[in-house]
Amino acid sequence: MSIAIIGGTGPQGSGIGLRLALAGEDVVLGSRSAERARAQAAELTTTQSFPGSISGAANDQAASGASTVILAVPYKGHDDVVASLAPSLAGKLVISCVNPLVFDKKGPVGAEIPDRSAAEEAARLLPDSTVTGAFHHLSAVNLHKLEHDLSHEDVLVCGDDTAAKETVVALAAKVTGGRGIDVGPLRLARHLEPFTAVLISVNKKYKTNSSIALTGVS
Repeated sequence: MSIAIIGGTGPQGSGIGLRLALAGEDVVLGSRSAERARAQAAELTTTQSFPGSISGAANDQAASGASTVILAVPYKGHDDVVASLAPSLAGKLVISCVNPLVFDKKGPVGAEIPDRSAAEEAARLLPDSTVTGAFHHLSAVNLHKLEHDLSHEDVLVCGDDTAAKETVVALAAKVTGGRGIDVGPLRLARHLEPFTAVLISVNKKYKTNSSIALTGVS
């Protein structure tokens, strides 16, 4: 499986890429600037060798060459980026970990957007792709600390295609060494995405990098 990460030069995208390469996957970091993507890939591989690989390319090239694509772009400009990649993403599994948030004097909160969630927005813009939601709640800081054990964290996966979710659950286990959990249909992304604001608030109050683990799920 080749995996492209659109927005792969950002903290979360590059962190997920690192963990996937560590698990033996071939990862391409995508960016609007191919030069920036290649520089980020080179930086990540300077001091660490991986069973898999990390390379960089422009977003369209990364998407075209991959079988699975992770959307890790900022929500601002999300529609334009995703719509422009629709031809390259046709027939492919797309995983959205985009969190539309706004910040005011009280801190972060989920943004009110027309499609209710970024994942549902991506599904509307990509009618020929299979869209799922996952990886929303993983700390970018912890993803980059390769010595940090993430196996106690759960990755919550939503989507309308059962086979696609099974693939994402397996990828989640590669990223964290722990569990991916199928939580239901894609519309639940409208609850998963804004919950990230809760974790950010907790992190600020307790000076930590919090995560999610569900009890009672075998």
